[in-house]
Amino acid sequence: MGDKISAERASFLAKDFSRGFIRYCEFTAEKAEKGYFQSHVKIKDHHRQQDGFIHAGVMATMADHTAGYAAFTTVAEEYQILTIEFKINFLRPAYGDALVCHSRVIREGNRVIIAESEIYDHREDGEVAVAKALVTLMAVHRDDIASKN
Repeated sequence: MGDKISAERASFLAKDFSRGFIRYCEFTAEKAEKGYFQSHVKIKDHHRQQDGFIHAGVMATMADHTAGYAAFTTVAEEYQILTIEFKINFLRPAYGDALVCHSRVIREGNRVIIAESEIYDHREDGEVAVAKALVTLMAVHRDDIASKN
């Protein structure tokens, strides 16, 4: 990925990460670097589905949102990131006490950015890969969004 992002930009993105619905989900940012973002969630009862496993929607949201912030590390501050599409594969059921998501930009474009997210389930016996997503995102200048409203 090459260039580093400034400490100020990394700090801003880490704080910005947990707003709105994501705050409700209780996801937190752990690491921000150029082309990379890592998030974490401590699992509570409301993150689980009826059989006690961590809900697929929690993992899908985490994969999408964290990939979006990995994309944010590659664009100028006046750009916003919107998801175009994502596909997620659930590798095995998640049931541990926390999830960690690692997202990496794999194609850095002017408008279209592609990232991948890997989600790990923290269990008593270690971390286990439970999901992998491919996320396609679009960088949109904030003036372009403002003019559409």
